[in-house]
Parts: sequence; structure tokens; C-alpha cells
Amino acid sequence: MDIQAVYIRSIMFFLNRLILTALLTAPAHSANIELPALGDTASAIISQQQEYELGQAWLRAYRSRISEYNDPQLYDYLEELLYQLAAHSELKDHRLSLVTINNPSMNAFAVPGGVIGVHTGLFRYAKTEHQIASVLAHELAHLSQRHFARRVEQQRKNATTTMAAMLASLVIAATVGGDAGMAAMTASQAHSMESAMRYSRQNEQEADRLGIQTIYAAGMDPKGVPGMFEQMLRATRYTGSKPPEFLLTHPLTENRVADAKNRVSQFPLKHYPDNIEYHLMRARALIAIEKNAAASLNRFNSELEGDSLNKDASRYGLVLAHMGLGNFDDARKNLSQLISSSPDRLTYLLAEIEIDRREGKYISAIEKAQNLLRHNSKSYALRMMLAEVYLKANQFTESEKVLEELAQRYPDRPYVWFQLAEVSGLAGDIAGVHKARAQYFILNGVFDKAREQLGYARKLLVHDYQETAIIDQQLRDLADLQEKMKNF
Repeated sequence: MDIQAVYIRSIMFFLNRLILTALLTAPAHSANIELPALGDTASAIISQQQEYELGQAWLRAYRSRISEYNDPQLYDYLEELLYQLAAHSELKDHRLSLVTINNPSMNAFAVPGGVIGVHTGLFRYAKTEHQIASVLAHELAHLSQRHFARRVEQQRKNATTTMAAMLASLVIAATVGGDAGMAAMTASQAHSMESAMRYSRQNEQEADRLGIQTIYAAGMDPKGVPGMFEQMLRATRYTGSKPPEFLLTHPLTENRVADAKNRVSQFPLKHYPDNIEYHLMRARALIAIEKNAAASLNRFNSELEGDSLNKDASRYGLVLAHMGLGNFDDARKNLSQLISSSPDRLTYLLAEIEIDRREGKYISAIEKAQNLLRHNSKSYALRMMLAEVYLKANQFTESEKVLEELAQRYPDRPYVWFQLAEVSGLAGDIAGVHKARAQYFILNGVFDKAREQLGYARKLLVHDYQETAIIDQQLRDLADLQEKMKNF
């Protein structure tokens, strides 16, 4: 049997069992049952906690098949925007997990349990922060209204097929592409997946309506919604018969566009400033997509000489492209112009540190990073930058300390644990290597290797009773998690 088909069947089986367990364990006739909120009949089928666990299980499977795009600055920006929108949405459970993927397609998705995925390709099409926010707000609306669980409720007889197929298809689409995934499946599976992935027109209109309200409540321009629709329609014309990935699961009809424009027209006219940070992050995303510093250099030079969404962002793109080519003098020259106009912008100052690091000016880079931390102590991107500079400067113990603090603050980020494992090894902390690797494997759903790494760490720390007690508890927690997964 084809390897891809085997993988699809295994994912389908796993998710089928997961949802079936959620359905069977829902307390339907208990005297102590906690009644769902009025209008939230989906909770009688799958509770929000079960939905969250489903999402985390899916996320582990997803991470085991794809490579996340680990740009701390882009991640910081998207996460801050996501939580800003969530705070003004109807979402009750704010346990959100952001996943970024370096993929040129226009796509974003939401998975039950608070998982939000964003392709870098979305930045190619969204011309303003308001437009990209419209996509995120739309996905948050799908989560807040629990459209996935409501679909299960509506199709109880084949719920374990449609829901599982929808979740499995997200993994397939991100790893092998939609066509390959569809070809590997049987006709019935393919039909089920297509049906599960498509939202109903009612779901889409509801998500649009709530998304518009969320954007407005968050202080952003609701016209970003029809503006993004126009970008999607334009992308459809350019791509010919195959629509963008996002529109495969979120069909865009004339009525939907007209309805959005009508709703937006009811809001009072107001000037909404453009956020330059969006454009700076867009430059980073475009460079990541192109993977060719010379081509990026030509792109941003052309923008500066002609049309540009934001000239400062185009110049920032030049800085990044020059760094990629090793043209550090040119990078500094362009960066100095940006810093002179915005001396306190963290994005520019991080670029300055990055140039120092690449040139081997580690003392200067460390000093600048430490000074910035006094006023930006919560910046994930800045701390990751400092850890990287320490690493390049062969100050492994200092780098390890920074990453340990980050791991405590962000225990659900695999990239932090991966970096910590590498640095711990260089620092001579072998037990630390195994502990960090164990956490990395747990987040990626590789439980056997996680248990193995914890076992290695325990042997090295056998005389440290506090550490062994912690590891023993982690092993018990891991065993419980594995047992729970088997029951699924």
C-alpha cells in the first residue's frame, strides 16, 4: 500500500477514535450534569474541554508532519494581533495555540480547541493589517461559535467520519498538498473530507458578521473584510481554475461579499491609521517565501523606485536582503535611515543586533540586547535574539539560562525546547539536553522518545532527589497521556 495512504488511514483512525470517545463519554443523563449554555447545544455532544484536548492531539500529529516556521519576530507580531482580536471576540476559551507555516499559499485555518494556523503566503495578499486581521477574526468566530462541534451535532450518524476527515485533511494539505492528499484517498474518503472541510453558507455569514464586529471592537477598520475579499477574488483570477487554499474551505460567493460590504457601510466613517509593524513583518514573510536574498533585494529595490505599500518597510526589506547576502555595510546604511526616523522601534533595533551578530561583534550585540531588555522584558523575539548571540559568542551557559527562562514562560513552544537542548549540550549540561529533548518530543507527539530521554536524565540525576522526583512525575504524566491516547 502507498505510504501516503497508510499515513492518511492512521490519522483518520486516530481522530475517529478520539471523537468517538468524546461522544461516548459525554455525560448525557447524569444527575450532576453541567447544562450547556442556552444556544450552545454543541456542548451536549463535545464539551469545550474535550474540544481543547482534541485540538492539542491534532496539533501534536500536525507538528510531527510539518516544519513550523520559527521566526520569533513574526510569531510575536501574529500572536499579539491574535490575542488583541480574541479579547474583543465572543471566544470564551482563550487557550490559543498559534502555528506559523512558511508556505506561499493564501491560507489560514482554525482547529477545534483553539489552534490557529497561518501561512506566510497570507502576507502576500493582505495589503494592510486590517485585512490580515479580518482573516484571523473570521477564524476566531468559527471557534467561538463552535461550528465544528455544531456540524457534528447536525450529522450525528456520520460525525466521527466528517470531523476526523476535516482534521486529517489539514495535516495532509500542509504536508503533501491538496491534490496528492486527495489522490491517496478512496473516493468515499475524499468526498467525506471535501464535505467536512467546507463550511456552510450560514457558518460563513455568521463568521463574517462576528469577525466584522470583532475588528471594529478591537479598534481596527472593518473595511478590511471586504478589502480582503477583493484580494481573494483577484488571487482567484490570477490562479486560474484552482482557487487559493483558503477559498477551498471558505467558499466566497457574491452574496457573501455584498453582505459584508453592506454590514461595513453601517459603521461610522473613521480614519484608521496603518500599522507599519504589519508591513515590516510582511517584508520578513516575503523574504521567507522567496528563499532567495538576491531576488528579494531586487524586489525591494523596485518597490523603493516605484510603487510600495510602505517605503520604510521596503527599505527594511533591503536591510534583511543585504544581510542575507553578507552586504553588511549596505545593510547598516539602509538601517541607519530607518533608525534615525524611528530610534525606539524594536524591530529596527533587533536588526541592528542581528547585523552585529553576523559580523561577529558579539560584545556590542550582547550589550545592545541587554539594554533593550530593560524596557522590553516580555519580548520573546528579543530574548531569543540574546540567546542566539550568546550561543555564537560561545557563552553557552548564559544562552542556556535565557532559554530556560523562555521554556518556563512558554512551555508549549517546541522551538524553545529544541534550542535549549542544543545549547545545553554545548554547555556540558547533558541531563539538561535529555530533559529539553523530552519536552520537545512530547509537544510533537513522539512519546516513546520522550520517555527514553526522561529515563536518560533520571540516570544522570539519580542522586538529586528533587530532580528525580520531578522526572518521576513527568514520567507518570506521560504514561497517563499515552494511556489516554490509546483509549482514543
